[in-house]
Amino acid sequence: MINMSNIENKTDVILIGAGIMSATLGTLLKELAPEWNITVFEKLDKPGEESSHEMNNAGTGHAALCELNYTVEKPDGTLDIKKAINVNEQFQVSKQFWAYLVKNKLIRNPQDFIMPLPHISMVQGEKDVAFLKKRFEALSKVPLFKGMEYSDDPSTLMEWIPLIVKDRTSTEPIAATKADTGTDVNFGNLTRMLFDHLKNKNVKINYNHGVKDVKRSSDGLWDLKVKNQATGAVEHHKAKFVFIGGGGGSLHLLQKSGIPEGRHIGGFPVSGIFMVCNNPEVIEKHHAKVYGKAKVGAPPMSVPHLDTRYIDNKKSLLFGPFAGFSPKFLKTGSNLDLITSVKPDNLLTMLAAGVKEMALTKYLIQQVMLTKEQRMEELREFIPNAKSEDWDLVVAGQRVQVIKDTEAGGKGTLQFGTEVITAADGSIAALLGASPGASTAVHVMLEVIKKCFPEHMLEWEPKIKDMIPSFGLSLMENPELLEKINASSGEALGLIEKKAKVEKELVLN
Repeated sequence: MINMSNIENKTDVILIGAGIMSATLGTLLKELAPEWNITVFEKLDKPGEESSHEMNNAGTGHAALCELNYTVEKPDGTLDIKKAINVNEQFQVSKQFWAYLVKNKLIRNPQDFIMPLPHISMVQGEKDVAFLKKRFEALSKVPLFKGMEYSDDPSTLMEWIPLIVKDRTSTEPIAATKADTGTDVNFGNLTRMLFDHLKNKNVKINYNHGVKDVKRSSDGLWDLKVKNQATGAVEHHKAKFVFIGGGGGSLHLLQKSGIPEGRHIGGFPVSGIFMVCNNPEVIEKHHAKVYGKAKVGAPPMSVPHLDTRYIDNKKSLLFGPFAGFSPKFLKTGSNLDLITSVKPDNLLTMLAAGVKEMALTKYLIQQVMLTKEQRMEELREFIPNAKSEDWDLVVAGQRVQVIKDTEAGGKGTLQFGTEVITAADGSIAALLGASPGASTAVHVMLEVIKKCFPEHMLEWEPKIKDMIPSFGLSLMENPELLEKINASSGEALGLIEKKAKVEKELVLN
């Protein structure tokens, strides 16, 4: 019998995890260096089953059109809109790349992963209405947010969000902004499409293969110990470059790599629970993603939203998220994940975070203890006449928020965002964190390519500009280019045509 543990397999690039990030990086590299050999390892039996799955994430094309936490009110009353601009620019990059893939027939049927959908911010109470108006005035001057509308008129709001406005008895003022350029993105479907494409490009994709260890070998290559979960055999695979895109599982593998950049970093897992509507009549009365404002003291991840979603080409309606807690770093992870992620180098960082984040701990405990009826009461702040029998609870994906020492926040600061940790020599990179994640995957993976393959950038830049015309430019500072790109990507992705069709159906209904 052959001892598989002694067999060495060499390749140029190894991608760990078959989610949207690995799918995006693999697709970009196959366009830039088609001759390179790429191998993928995924511990589950198919792609896009963890954080990328359509029922495990919000499905919003995060473009800061409706997410109020991307615009921060400063102590002097002015608004900081830098993050909103950055997130929007990054989503524009994703749309350009997807349009390139469709135009070149590398993926087909864009309606299976992206649909046009209004993005709406809705607030209640005088203070929040004043904030929303200020936000609208700041963003509407920026070309990226062109066409955004504001209203506090009940009849207009009844047109925009009838399910929310109807039967509302509260006397508090209510206002909303609407952006018709928003989208709903099915990242699960997109991930599966990209892996089908990669398979056709001779990328070796290994499902049911778990990476157990990542070590630097004496020849400078990365040596991965991989277990075939179907047979139990252990194999060794070597590569010049490794990308760890295993969602919550990335932190453990980053720690095993031993790179200094991975020290003093911890992770805190948070699970999400959504309420899913099972009544087709209710689903048909709502057509938008509506984001509210997080309650005072609640973390950014808790921003309530009522979302129309397109899953398997069928319209659905979700409300949430409610936070849950599990020590697992993946839905399919281990209950020991959190404990085993604490190492001597990050112990003080984790302890400092524990002391600083008592409010978050209290919030999570309160959320876990909620009954279905208490969750329904929160939903009724959005839909006043919501009936309990029309809604089911669904557990979403696990998110691992990054904890690290920062100059601004000090020791043990909890990060709300997406982070890439890269070795100094660019030979290994790991993706950690959460939202806006998937929506900015193309931008994030281009950053990985720039950091890890600087010697190729001069040669690759023309091809990158072919795929992403705005590469190296600010769309905010080039409104004409923005309009041109919006028109071409909107046409390639069928967004303009689909928008007209959906609007016609809504009028008929």
